[in-house]
Formats: sequence, structure tokens, C-alpha cells
Amino acid sequence: MASSPKAVALESRLRSCRNVLTLGVKPNFADYDAGAVRRIRDAEVIYYPSSLYADLFDAMGKRTFPRCSAYRFAQDKIKQSALFQLLEIPHPRTRVFYGRRQQAAIAEHFSFPFVAKIPRGSAMGRGVFRIADTDALRRYCALTPVAYIQEYLPSDRDVRVVVIGGRAVLAYWRIAPEGEFRANVSAGGRIRFDPVPDPAVALALTVAERCGWDDVGIDLLPFRDRWYVLEGNMKYGKEGFRQAGIDYTRMMEQMIEEGLM
Repeated sequence: MASSPKAVALESRLRSCRNVLTLGVKPNFADYDAGAVRRIRDAEVIYYPSSLYADLFDAMGKRTFPRCSAYRFAQDKIKQSALFQLLEIPHPRTRVFYGRRQQAAIAEHFSFPFVAKIPRGSAMGRGVFRIADTDALRRYCALTPVAYIQEYLPSDRDVRVVVIGGRAVLAYWRIAPEGEFRANVSAGGRIRFDPVPDPAVALALTVAERCGWDDVGIDLLPFRDRWYVLEGNMKYGKEGFRQAGIDYTRMMEQMIEEGLM
């Protein structure tokens, strides 16, 4: 591997990669020194450009990894659900209710229990609630002016498939702890490496391609012999890689070296 950096990144995700120079995300482009500006302008691709610069590079025709669409949908469940519906991707029945007047009609559309989520900015299972009755619904609605409501599909596990550069680089099960409906590792879920069915991996690859997400953890739920896509996580954790014995940094170095991302 060459000693001088071949790739340019802004965000810190690749900061440990030996073949990447990470410049950081400056709030003002004018804060970059002349050398950094030259590297940004000359680079064929900018890795992890940040939500601040992704649209700007896209407008000037500069290729980024991940693509701009990943930033546009990151941690926005409302936009993701609308995209899944538009593309006819299997997804739990979901509806958004704006304001108190619309929220008063939630029980007309969904029967208890159902799932309610904080629609933007939540991750790692935080801001996800199983709503069993009107009291729980009232407490949830007090937390957010925009209610994101989803049908509850009972299951004690789900699957995460990490797709990078159009390849499924990791797939594993997440098992929910007893008494918990969320399987997120941050919520106490256990990772298991039992074989993930091919249809689940194939669906994750299809979703990543059709949505334009080239670095994403796709979460899928099995229910009644069918797979449902829950969401795409652009800021997925690396615990699955650690437990699988995969050196994430070395993997990313290799993918960059081989032009796979």
C-alpha cells in the first residue's frame, strides 16, 4: 500500500485508514487551507463528505462516497417510509400524523398495540415505543408534534445487512432480550451469526440499490414467511464487525484500494 494518501475524506469515519487523508468538516469552506482546497478540488471522489457538503459536491458534479442520497435520508424515518411506499418495498404499514388534531385520529387507523417512533434524529432503538393503550399513546404524543405510527409485527429478532459499495459485507441476526420488542444491540439485543436467509440479503441489496444508498445497514424483520424492511441506517455501529472478527478499517482500506467504493 502506498505511503501517501490516495483518498480524501471529510468526516472521521475513515480516519484510521492508512490510504485516506481525513481533512475534517469545516463549518466554512474558507477555513480549509490552500493545500486542503487543492486536494478537495482535484480528488476524483470525496469520501464521507458530511451532510453540509454532500449537496454542494453533488451540485458541482463531484462524486462522493456515500452518494448524496444517503445523507438526504439519514435518520429521517418519514422520508424513508415514503420512499419505500413509492418503490413498493415491503415495509410495515406506516402513517404520519401532523399536529394534535391529526394525532387524535391515530386510534381510528391503528389498533393497539402498535409502534410509535420519534421520526427524525433517533437511532440505536431510542425513541421507539410499543404503544399498548391510550395512556401510552398520550405520553408519546406529548414528546413529538409529528407522530410516526407503524403496525406492530410481533417478532423476537430481526436481521441487519450491511451493504457497502453494492456488496453485502456483513449479515447477522439481532435477538431481542426477554420482555423487549426492540432487537437493537444498544437496547440489549444479542448478535447471532446463524445463516441469514438468501431472500433477506437479496432484498437488502435491492433496497440499497434502488434507494441509492451505497453505505447502509438495512434492518429487516421476518413475519409470516415474508421479509419487511424496517429502515436504513447510514450511521450503523461496528459491534457486528467486531464480533464477526472483521477488521473494519482494513476492510475499508482494501475496498478503496480496489476501487469498490
